[in-house]
Amino acid sequence: MSIGSFVQFGAGNIGRSFIGRLFSAAGYETVFLDVDEKLITLINERRSYRVVVKANDVADRVMEVAPVRAVNSRDLEAVTRELVQADYAATSVGQGALPSVIRSIAPALLARRAAGRLPLDIIIAENLRSGAEYFRTELARNLEAGTEIDTLAGLVETSIGKMVPIMPREALAADPLQLFAEPYDTLIVDAKGFTRGLPPLPGLKAVDDIAAYVDRKLFVHNLGHAAAAYLGHARDPSMTYLWEALELPGLAQLLRRAMGESAAALHAAYPASLPVAELAEHIEDLLSRFANRALGDTIHRVGRDLTRKLSRDDRIVGACLLAARQGLPFAAIAEALRAALRFKAPDEAGALAKADALFHARYTPDDLALVLREVSGLDPARAVDRQVIEGITGRDA
Repeated sequence: MSIGSFVQFGAGNIGRSFIGRLFSAAGYETVFLDVDEKLITLINERRSYRVVVKANDVADRVMEVAPVRAVNSRDLEAVTRELVQADYAATSVGQGALPSVIRSIAPALLARRAAGRLPLDIIIAENLRSGAEYFRTELARNLEAGTEIDTLAGLVETSIGKMVPIMPREALAADPLQLFAEPYDTLIVDAKGFTRGLPPLPGLKAVDDIAAYVDRKLFVHNLGHAAAAYLGHARDPSMTYLWEALELPGLAQLLRRAMGESAAALHAAYPASLPVAELAEHIEDLLSRFANRALGDTIHRVGRDLTRKLSRDDRIVGACLLAARQGLPFAAIAEALRAALRFKAPDEAGALAKADALFHARYTPDDLALVLREVSGLDPARAVDRQVIEGITGRDA
């Protein structure tokens, strides 16, 4: 007997291995909305799937997630029906797909209000800074002017720290619905975003200053993750797995320095929410998780998409800017950025990600200043940008 209904936009890695599984474990009927017809069919045929938890030195733990079902998110009438009945909803689709998802949510919220239902709490399980503001802006584009969005929905920002690798081909051939995941299971949410109270989820951590935790995820976790891929690949391009990079002499220490530089800047920006001791503990936990051999996370997956990951507000350049604004050093972070320009780790088939192939067709490792200008959007006319450019290139901007 379910305790309510939960709708998950996006039946991909995070949607199924993390958010959907937590709601299912709590007793909610879990409905996935996706555009992948094959995936939808498989979910509806089986009404269940497996998440295999992988960690070093212990046997795999298999979790069966059931009962579940799926609906095509292009069927707007079906989307509206599901959202009118839902107790909670979440999105895990990526920023590129969010506008179309929000277009389908807007009329459903109006239909929900017309049916006498309470506002719908929507968990924004995306790697997205200021996610609630973004969501509210997009909803406003799809509703009549003057609509009070807070009467229709609670917009709940999150910090998603779960790591889910690309599934190996042989594993997908054996079971196309199964997912591998690490043991980490904490879902950090904005306590102030909910309108109807916190759902009774295992692993839920509600915080008052969600911006601090979103930035911690981006500038410590994501920074360290990408830096491990870039620095490891620069030292040994033959490596496949992230754990191999962590075993290179001195690399863990360099990562600790880079993450520590960012952590110092974060503490300066959020002294009450992010104490020094907790940040140091978080870094050590992340380094241990990055070294998870059993997970099989690849250097290709972690480092790919250079144009996005080297953009102004993302994990590396954003961390440099944060440190510069706080008057703190960022030399180790800069070393990771310089290594990123040499990143050409291939996928399982031996090919670069399409976006990275385009990046390398335009830029070489010698084009550092050009990349900082064109990709990272740094402007030497701005004092803080100039400081970052000089710190990364080692010469006057």
